[in-house]
Amino acid sequence: MWAQQVLCVKLCGNLKFYQSNLYSTLVPSDEITINYKHGLPLITLTLPSRKERCQFVVKPMLSTVGSFLQDLQNEDKGIRTAAIFTADGTEIAASTLMEILLMNDFKLVIDKITYDVQCPKKEKLSSEQATEMENMKSLVYRLFTALHLEEFQKKREHHLLEEIDHLKGQLQPLEQTKARIEARSEAKISGLLWAGLAMLSVQGGAMAWLTWWVYSWDIMEPVTYFITFANSMVFFAYFIVTRQDYTYSAVKSRQFLHFFHKRSKQQHFDVVQYNKLKDDLAKATEALRHVRRSLYLRMQVEELDEKK
Repeated sequence: MWAQQVLCVKLCGNLKFYQSNLYSTLVPSDEITINYKHGLPLITLTLPSRKERCQFVVKPMLSTVGSFLQDLQNEDKGIRTAAIFTADGTEIAASTLMEILLMNDFKLVIDKITYDVQCPKKEKLSSEQATEMENMKSLVYRLFTALHLEEFQKKREHHLLEEIDHLKGQLQPLEQTKARIEARSEAKISGLLWAGLAMLSVQGGAMAWLTWWVYSWDIMEPVTYFITFANSMVFFAYFIVTRQDYTYSAVKSRQFLHFFHKRSKQQHFDVVQYNKLKDDLAKATEALRHVRRSLYLRMQVEELDEKK
């Protein structure tokens, strides 16, 4: 579909777009060639350290500027820095697709040496050919996604399992400390409840003794009234302070939290970190459940297709 084109690119001299303290003004004798073969761009250049010609096959729809530069540095370990700029000196992001890069001229900078690259022009396609090409690209993209979806999900599952194990490892000592603090707090709460029951028993016994053995009911009746009124004032004061009804379960929970946080500070138990780890573990577990459900549904669909 594209005629084979070969372009020899010579190195440029000093660029006004770059600072002199960053890039060299020497003109190297090496050349870069770009040509299309079977519809794929081939970039050939001389490796600076090895002084050997090397050809890189570019997949425009999949390769990015970052992956191309990484391949270049992997091939020649002596390359310290590599970057690509537009013709006007703007650096191109590493996530940019090579297909976008090859549409216009660009500058390749390797270890302070600048290469002025002029991309070969592609033949203009007719509207029908352009539509066919877009449909082919869409089909290739869908096939790539379908073929690599299961692999991606398995990698995702493996990553989530590792993350869950790591979070559980961090939570284990915190869980042990939390269990000890909860046990001590629960013991204090139980002691307070039994102490409250003992005080009520003593109060009831004292009122009975004063009523039948010391005084009469006529004398003790106002006393019991004021005691009841005083208890009502205490309950109302509790509501004003806590904005909660005075119930035994609410009082127990509130006092338990008081003992728990007090004990946590004494034993340097980080409640905020513990809650964050628990939230992260819950999210990772939920994500793992979704991934495994997707894999299960995919297996069911494949089994149905095989039966058909």
